[in-house]
Amino acid sequence: MSDLPSGEIGYLLARAGGRAIRNLNRALEPFGLRSRHYTVLAASAAHGGLSQRELGGVLGVDPSAVVALVDDLERAGLVRREPHPDDRRTRLVAVTEQGATTLAEARELAGQVDTELLDALTVAERQTLEKLLRRIAAS
Repeated sequence: MSDLPSGEIGYLLARAGGRAIRNLNRALEPFGLRSRHYTVLAASAAHGGLSQRELGGVLGVDPSAVVALVDDLERAGLVRREPHPDDRRTRLVAVTEQGATTLAEARELAGQVDTELLDALTVAERQTLEKLLRRIAAS
């Protein structure tokens, strides 16, 4: 595996990512959520309310896609759109109490999915992988 042909890393990342997303989507089914809903909910909670445009930037998702995800989360009672204190044209996506409870439960399941996905790696290898993926994602 150390002699991977050119382009193989992207393929392997896509395979691993696809597996992670499929497993996370299965785990989130009882909440009526998918992985993209989870990331919007988690980012909104972490930042204490962001505009849909800001969410798109934080998540690397087109803001128009964020609108549909926020609509779904709002219908489920997990987020609400609140007026921005400094810009009346902008709405902030804020997590509701129900959303915070759901997020805490979903985070636990997401952690289990990660543990199962990385089961073949040692703790040190997991830490190294996370560090490297964060560097790739940030670049």
